[in-house]
Amino acid sequence: MAHASDMIAGDIEGYLKSHENKGLLRCITCGSVDDGKSTLIGRLLFESKLLFEDQLAAIEDDSRKYGTQGGDMDFALLVDGLAAEREQGITIDVAYRYFSTDKRKFIVADTPGHEQYTRNMVTGASTADAAILMVDARHGILTQTRRHSFLMSLIGMRHVVVAINKMDLVNYSQARFDEIVEEYRDLARQLGLEKITFIPMSALKGDNVIEHGHHMPWYHGPTLMAYLETVEIDEAHLQRTPFRMPVQWVNRPNLDFRGFSGMISSGRVKPGDAIRVQPSGKNSTVKRLYTFDGDLDEAVAGQSVTLLLDDEIDISRGDVISGVDQPAQTADQFETTIVWMHEQALLPGRPYLMKLGTQTVSATITDIKYQINVNTLEHTAGKQMDLNAIGVCTLSLNRPVAFDPYKDNQDTGGFILIDRMTNNTVGAGMLHFALRRSQNIHMQHVDVDKQARATAKNQRPAVLWFTGLSGAGKSTIANLVEKKLHAAGQHTYLLDGDNVRHGLNRDLGFTDADRVENIRRVGETAKLMVDAGLIVLTAFISPFRSERQLAKDLVEDGEFIEIFVDTPLDVAEDRDPKGLYKKARRGELKNFTGIDSAYEAPEAPDIHIKAAEINTEEAADAIIEHLRNQLLIS
Repeated sequence: MAHASDMIAGDIEGYLKSHENKGLLRCITCGSVDDGKSTLIGRLLFESKLLFEDQLAAIEDDSRKYGTQGGDMDFALLVDGLAAEREQGITIDVAYRYFSTDKRKFIVADTPGHEQYTRNMVTGASTADAAILMVDARHGILTQTRRHSFLMSLIGMRHVVVAINKMDLVNYSQARFDEIVEEYRDLARQLGLEKITFIPMSALKGDNVIEHGHHMPWYHGPTLMAYLETVEIDEAHLQRTPFRMPVQWVNRPNLDFRGFSGMISSGRVKPGDAIRVQPSGKNSTVKRLYTFDGDLDEAVAGQSVTLLLDDEIDISRGDVISGVDQPAQTADQFETTIVWMHEQALLPGRPYLMKLGTQTVSATITDIKYQINVNTLEHTAGKQMDLNAIGVCTLSLNRPVAFDPYKDNQDTGGFILIDRMTNNTVGAGMLHFALRRSQNIHMQHVDVDKQARATAKNQRPAVLWFTGLSGAGKSTIANLVEKKLHAAGQHTYLLDGDNVRHGLNRDLGFTDADRVENIRRVGETAKLMVDAGLIVLTAFISPFRSERQLAKDLVEDGEFIEIFVDTPLDVAEDRDPKGLYKKARRGELKNFTGIDSAYEAPEAPDIHIKAAEINTEEAADAIIEHLRNQLLIS
């Protein structure tokens, strides 16, 4: 006779195995403040009977302390775990909750309703298969309802259920339900949302959440749980789309095995299939599908595999393996929609890192075409994008990448932007299409190159980048250094900040966005002069580290020398050779560096000139000596 412990162990093992084979649905709740998102998730957790007795006791106690539902249990407190959330009665961060039924496993994200937490909502929605849009039956379609609906259309949400909640507070009125349904259908048509299901319910009382209840006999559609248990999971949809596998790593345990590992983002693949590697465009055939548990006859979207190919072709992390009949596209310039997620504004011309699938490249926003007012859908102009702003922009990369339009494949069309200096994620975006010029413009081969030009001048080309506050002495020192180089027979050119603004950059002002563009243009000009074999000296305030890094990245290693002319603000202000500080102090000159605009000092300059400790001649000699030590000049 079996022991009870063995029977219990068998039951647990059977229970766990039954859950292994269930599909997983990821969904979000969204909508306006106090529409009942957290209450609904709490109700789902309660009804799924996944709460322990101590959790139930705690929620009953918290309901007495923080609850807003009179004598009823406040299910929202199961989700709003932060003290600030409980005290304010609002959701601040994205809360993820996990539960299951006999048919499916679920991950539900409760996203904030307040406008200032738009980025949190986008984060929660980015991996969701379906969205539960909560609408308070008393208030109907509100501004934040429209905002979240727009965001759902933007990220390509395929399944939306509009949960018209708090029907108990409108006497379960069918007329009120029909009125809201008609209003939302008009909004959905504007946004292009198609697969929408409307459910009247009361998250607090439980009507139409798990069971229909008896208050709304006029409603004959599914309950919310019935909908969630049967809605199509994205993986099933993705398996019917063209094959894509971003390469995560090259698997080379020994000389006899060379495979390419990654997760299949869409489609299916089997041995014998012809594939194309992008962006290189090389073709091959799949020989084996290898996994830790052995070979597969076929692999589909959502599976992680290692592909072994018939041919020895060059493939690296970040490449995309596609089906040869429907390959991904390649380009380096795009139209894209970007959601900005950082307190520091997005500025055109500023360099960022872009992560698209498993590839990371340098990226620059070259133009903000327009921003979108998500409350009115109006298009507005703007030179920068602030926190939570959404804009249609042109994006330029430092090299071509493989991609699909976001509407066709979210994995190969969705990306994040990363700050190069802090490594923080600052934005998320969707690629729409490649710009025609990215396909039509190619680098022209030339026979006389940089090396030939530099050899003819008997020197190594370089950029001497002088940075510091206005009045620090940059131009004076740079001018003296050029005189010494010229006297020694070197071929040079000095780009001075004021001189450049009389011509190349005369159309730019002094806002942060204009300063970024100013330095971008100077960096590109300096790059051309280095290609001509010259030693280029630039004297610009160049207040931002990211733009100085951009200029450095434009040339080869060892060709960029950052020279920090370190003069204290009070000393520079006392000098004030152009009277600019006086104007700034009087409020006549806006965005002046050091007064009402920041200067980010270099953290590790190649040459650090402490202007208070040495004179101009000594500073110039120190720079010349550094150039000799680096073998840039003889």
